[in-house]
Amino acid sequence: MVRERIPGPDDETIVQLVLGGDVDRFSALLERHRRYVFGIVAGHVPPESVEEIAHDVFVRAYRSLAAWKGTGGFRHWLAGIAVRTCKDFWRRRYRSRETTMNALSAEQADRIERAVADESAPDGETVFASREAAAILDWAMENLSAVDQTILRLVNIEERPVREAAGLLGISEANVKVRGFRARRKLRTVLERMLHGEKDTG
Repeated sequence: MVRERIPGPDDETIVQLVLGGDVDRFSALLERHRRYVFGIVAGHVPPESVEEIAHDVFVRAYRSLAAWKGTGGFRHWLAGIAVRTCKDFWRRRYRSRETTMNALSAEQADRIERAVADESAPDGETVFASREAAAILDWAMENLSAVDQTILRLVNIEERPVREAAGLLGISEANVKVRGFRARRKLRTVLERMLHGEKDTG
């Protein structure tokens, strides 16, 4: 597959121009990578928050341009900022959440019952694989920490390699594996508490 040629100066040249004082050049980076960033953000935050969070990603990127070393590609660097911005979104939401665990409908409770009762798959896999339970999964995920949520979304939902997830989050591969395992167990606990009408104490 031949990669589409992007017209105009390359990313590194534009970054140097922006850092040199030609700040209007940053709009070229925004236009060039806008769809890419929106795609990442859309996979990590609710639809109504995508535009706001994507905007935050570019604001952070602009403020951190001097920190980019030119290695690994500008797009990969931008992806790391996007993932961490989404993580911060969930951190804020986690701290301010007021999730009512006994507000599930009978139909929702039945879906969770089927999901957590399936012992044929490792913890969490049944829930991740069920499209029917997607909305409930999002609800349950809000009871996990920002890092736990992000790891599960990257590795279990998007099926990214552990090494890539570690690079995007800026942590070790071992940390991703350990936290991912613990997060899957905690997610199942949260789902079980929701099913039985208990309030999660975090």
